[in-house]
Formats: sequence, structure tokens, C-alpha cells
Amino acid sequence: VQLQASGGGLVQVGDSLRLSCAASGGAFRNYVVAWFRLAPGKENEFVAAISRGSSGTAYADSVRGRFTISRDNAKSTVYLQMNSLKAEDTALYTCAASSTVIVSAYSRSTSYAYWGQGTLVTVSS
Repeated sequence: VQLQASGGGLVQVGDSLRLSCAASGGAFRNYVVAWFRLAPGKENEFVAAISRGSSGTAYADSVRGRFTISRDNAKSTVYLQMNSLKAEDTALYTCAASSTVIVSAYSRSTSYAYWGQGTLVTVSS
């Protein structure tokens, strides 16, 4: 499956932004999809994940309550709605997919075989 992330941009602290991850080339409904982010000088960080049928989601503590992950299997797209953005949310956001990952491994980057190219989010204070 191929993934294409989009929706990044330059926003102010407190603003909202919605990222999209569009998939092609595979049975999208069979994949768990996650968002990770990479900030300057930091390691790749798990942000959120959503199960195949949207029944299960997982969030990093740093974004829980502010970010919402959702998916539209008919459009083969996963969304990340980001509200109340903070300067520390500035990063390159990448989506990833796996057909085999289990719930306990959602937050591990090594669980995902397919990765998009990333979209840059800059939150200015």
C-alpha cells in the first residue's frame, strides 16, 4: 500500500489543523494506520493510531484530548484532527500502515511496514 500525507502548514498556537493520509494500492480496510512525528533533535514519536474498523484508537499522552484520529475506509483515508496546537507540536508528521500489528504494539514504529513521505506542521508562538 502507498501512503500520501497532506494538510500540514504554518499555524499559530491554539489553532487547529487537519492532516490526511490517503492510501492506494491495497485493501485499506485491512490496515491499522498510525501517525508519527519527528521534531528537530528528537526521536520519532508515536502520535495516534486507529484500528481497521475504527473501533479502537490509541493516543500519545502528549496529544490525548487535543488530537482525534479517524478514518473513512470508503475514501481510503485517515485523518488527524489537531486542535489547541502548541509550539511543541511542531514536527514532520508521517502516516504509517500495517496489516499485522496488534493493539499492544500500536505505538512502536517498527510495527509498521508502510510509510508515507510526511507533511510538515509548524506551530508559531
